[in-house]
Amino acid sequence: MVRGFPCFGKMAGHHVTVWNDHTKDVEVLADRLKDAEALVLIRERTPVPGALIERLPNLRLITQNGPYPHVDVAACTRRGVVMCAGRARTSYATAELTWGLIICAMRRLPQEIARLKSGGWQHTVGTCLRGRTLGLFGYGRIGTQVAGYAKAFGMRLLVWSRARGLSAARVDGHEAAAGKSALFEEADVLSVHVRLTPETRGIITAADLALMKPTAVFVNTSREGLVERGALVNALREGRPSFAAVDVYEEEPIPNGAHPLLAMENAICTPHLGYVERDQLESYFDAQFERILAFAQQRPVDVVNPEALIGHNSISSV
Repeated sequence: MVRGFPCFGKMAGHHVTVWNDHTKDVEVLADRLKDAEALVLIRERTPVPGALIERLPNLRLITQNGPYPHVDVAACTRRGVVMCAGRARTSYATAELTWGLIICAMRRLPQEIARLKSGGWQHTVGTCLRGRTLGLFGYGRIGTQVAGYAKAFGMRLLVWSRARGLSAARVDGHEAAAGKSALFEEADVLSVHVRLTPETRGIITAADLALMKPTAVFVNTSREGLVERGALVNALREGRPSFAAVDVYEEEPIPNGAHPLLAMENAICTPHLGYVERDQLESYFDAQFERILAFAQQRPVDVVNPEALIGHNSISSV
C-alpha cells in the first residue's frame, strides 16, 4: 500500500522494508529490525520497549504521528535514538466512518444487505436520526467533526467531556450533559471520542452502559480499552444498549477472529478502518518521510527527546 503513495518517492536512495503482519514478540522484532536505522510506526499496535531498543544497535530514529505511549522514550534517549512525533491531525476519515457506523446501526444495514443477498427481503424496522439525541463522550478534534454532522441530520446534541472540551462545546452552541450518567441515560446514540491513557482506561463501566436506553446504540471508533473489559458484551446480552458499532479492539488484528462481539447479532464490527483512508494515509506517511529526510540532513524536526541528539549520526542512504 505505502509504496503506491506519491510521497513514497521521497524515500528514493534509501533501502525500505515494509512489514505488513503484526507481532509483539521482542525476539521476532529484534531479528527483523536488526539492520534498521529508522522506524516508521503506525498507530500504537507494536510496543517498542527498552528490551527491544537495546537489541537494535543500528537504530538512530523512530517516528510516529500522534501519541506514543508504546515507545520507551527513556530507553531511546539512553541509546541515542531520536524519537520524533508530530501533533495528531484531525482524522476526518474517522469522523466520517463514525457517522457511517451510526447509520448502519440505526437502520441495520449490514443485516438487511446480507438478508437480501441470501434471497430474503425486509426483516427489521430501523430508526430515524432526526429529533433523536446524539451523546458525545469526549469533544476533541474528532468529536467536534461528528457534532457538525449531527446538525445536518437534525439531531439534538449532548456532550460530556473534560472541562476544556465542555467549554469548547458550549462555545460551539452545544448542550452539556448534567453529568456522565445523564449522558448515558439520555443518548439514543452514544459515540466515544476519548484518547486512551492510563487515566482513561476502563473509564466507561458496566454501570454506565446499564444506564442506556434499551433502544440505544453505542459507537466506539476510539479505543476498546476505554470500556471496562467485557462490559460491552455483557451489556449487549442484557439489552442495554440494544446495539453496538465498533471499529477498535484491544488486540489488533484480532487473533483468528476470536472476539465475542464478532459472534453477536446486535453488533457491527469493522477492522479499525477509521484512519485507513487514502488522503489521510498519504498525509501521514508524507510527514513521516519528511522527518527521516530532515534527520539525514542533520536538521531533525519534531524531536521529543533532544538529549538523544548529542553526538548522533545521521541515517545512511542505503
